Parts: sequence; structure tokens; C-alpha cells
Amino acid sequence: MLNKFAYITGLILSLMAGHALAAGDATAGAQKIVTCTACHGPNGNSMNPAWPKLAGQHAEYLLKQLHDFKSGNRSNPTMSPMTAPLSDQDMEDIAAYFSNQTMQETPVAASVEAKTIQLGENLYRAGAAKSGLPACMACHGPGAAGNPAAKYPALAGQHAAYTAAQLQAFKTETRKNDANNMMRDVAGKLSNEEIEAVSQYIQGLSQAAPAK
Repeated sequence: MLNKFAYITGLILSLMAGHALAAGDATAGAQKIVTCTACHGPNGNSMNPAWPKLAGQHAEYLLKQLHDFKSGNRSNPTMSPMTAPLSDQDMEDIAAYFSNQTMQETPVAASVEAKTIQLGENLYRAGAAKSGLPACMACHGPGAAGNPAAKYPALAGQHAAYTAAQLQAFKTETRKNDANNMMRDVAGKLSNEEIEAVSQYIQGLSQAAPAK
């Protein structure tokens, strides 16, 4: 019931925002990603864990982030100037290209303790009643596949360092492009230990794995 509610709520918010779903040309996008590859790789699988993997991410979510970087709704010293010269069609094509790529898995480091992964799984699947934290899967799905209509990103397999950095940014409100403060509210309930745990757990999930 909670997942269904989150989906319907997100869909309504998406429609209210007035943005159509991404309809770019992936073939055209392949010719427009030259400057993207230095950080994100030619197929959207970044080697540096500080930079996000874009491969397999929903085009709708990627398109929103590109627009937000260009408009200033999301600030980043690297991405903001990169998006400045892009047209709407450029952004749709780039988003389509990366969404059509396949994410390469990055195993969780052997040094990460099992108790950290267990804590991350508990938080992702059940939240934390004591702090009023909702389960991450309520919006991002049991397998962390996200929700394209609501522009909730796929999380499975994302670099833990990047996920943790974004949760910290939402927590400190240095990132504010979440609808209705949703992620800022969630991240504000997480301790630094919990952020690390759920980020490591998410990295260990596979995009190809069936939902549990």
C-alpha cells in the first residue's frame, strides 16, 4: 500500500510540474556526450566513485537534473557550466543515450563490515520508526529501480561515495532540487553512520536483480 501511495503521489507531482516524459534520440545523444565522457565514461559508467554512474538511469530523471543544473536549481561547479550551452533537445538526447546504456556493477569493498550492510538493508527496507524515517523502498522500489514517472531515480549499483555525498548535501540543504523537500526531510533524519550504511547497501544491489 505504501509503495502504491508513493507512486501515485509522485505521478501527480510530475504531472503538476508540467514536464513531459523525456523523448530524446539516443543515437543523436551518442554524438553529444563527448564532454560527458571525461567524468562519466563513454557508456555512463564512471570510474571515479565521486562521480555518478549514469548508465541505465531513467531518462526522465537525467533530464530533470540537466535542466536543474542549467537553471541553477541544482548547483555544481562542474555541471552548471557544462549544461549552459545545451538546448532542450540536446539534453533530451543525452538523457536518452545514457538511459539506454547498461550499468556495470561495482562490488562492495571487502573492508565494509557485514553489520554496516545489514543496517543499510534495514533502513532501505523498513526505515527507522524511532526517528520517523520512512523506508527508502517506498519511493525507490524494493529493488531500487526507481520510478521514472515520478522522477525518482534508480539507485541500485550506484557508487556508495556518490550516494553518501548526495544524502549529506540534502541533509545540509546544500542540494535543494527535491520536490516538496522530500529528500531533505529524509536525509535530515539520518545519522552519518546511517548514511554510510544505506549507501553501501545500495551499491551492492544489482539493477538486474529481481525485486524482493
